[in-house]
Amino acid sequence: MTKNNVKLTTLTTKGGCGCKIGPADLADIIKQLPSPTPNPNVLVGLDTSDDAGVYQINENTAIVQTLDFFTPIVDDPYSFGQIAAANAISDIYAMGGTPITALNIVAFPVHTLDKEILADILRGAGDKLTEAGVALVGGHSIDDKEPKFGLAVTGIIHPAKVQTNSGVKPNDKLILTKPIGVGVLTTSIKRNLLTDTEIEHVTKVMATLNKVAAHIMQRYEIHACTDVTGFGLLGHASEMAIGSEISLTIYDHKVPKLPRVKELAELGAIPGGTKNNFQHVQGKVSFSSSMDQIDQWILCDAVTSGGLLMAVKDKEAAQLLSELQAEGIHAAIIGEATENTKAHIYVQE
Repeated sequence: MTKNNVKLTTLTTKGGCGCKIGPADLADIIKQLPSPTPNPNVLVGLDTSDDAGVYQINENTAIVQTLDFFTPIVDDPYSFGQIAAANAISDIYAMGGTPITALNIVAFPVHTLDKEILADILRGAGDKLTEAGVALVGGHSIDDKEPKFGLAVTGIIHPAKVQTNSGVKPNDKLILTKPIGVGVLTTSIKRNLLTDTEIEHVTKVMATLNKVAAHIMQRYEIHACTDVTGFGLLGHASEMAIGSEISLTIYDHKVPKLPRVKELAELGAIPGGTKNNFQHVQGKVSFSSSMDQIDQWILCDAVTSGGLLMAVKDKEAAQLLSELQAEGIHAAIIGEATENTKAHIYVQE
């Protein structure tokens, strides 16, 4: 197929972070594996469901490592590359690190799709890496019938400044820096339900780096941070609650959402990954009785290249939010932490 007559999203049944193995299935697989051999230099490893691994090199430096790749989330190759890069780099920002190098990971049907498509994907990723100040140092490719692309990213951080998804304290406010609903809207792209303007908007949201938000949060007392991606807002929030052994209250009406997300969800544009996420949080989340099924699904929507979810000291939340919004970041205070012996999430309408 030539560059001009192919729609990337038609080449796969799932797109973006929605193609992740579901959290429940992944947990079933991982529990069959032996525990990793303890290593004192591993500051963050497999046992915390965190965004990246952290390995201490010396008393002043640790490296932060992550890997993300997925099938096309949009039809435009250049935009797909940008989104994949922004998504992979985001894990470094969520840990409080500075990304420095990246490796491309490519699966591409080189004999059936125009090679210019892959060149555009790589060009988009390269431009986003340049924007982030990250050096591309190599990569690996395979010939595969279904296109996939992503990056392994390495960052650096001071060992004492590592930010994890646990450590939330009572009365902390929860700030989210990007709207949710990406999974619903990108599923709507495949079903031709969006206008060109709407496609451009959701593409821009996904392709936006969390660089500025991550830089700003370092000036505040942040007790925990994660980025919201394939497991959805409630999936990642539940990891934060469990890791911190604390309960969180989230207010649905305060959560920023992409335009038309409920309308499109009601038309049936619900990704399978979103429904898997909803099933996974059963028993970990209590919804207000006034919330309908669609609203509950949206809070579990499988996000690609989502925002940062921060737990910030109560007294600093308003100022942090103001600074984020002054930089054009669509951030909002969406809830708070409450001291509770049972780690749980309570969703109010």
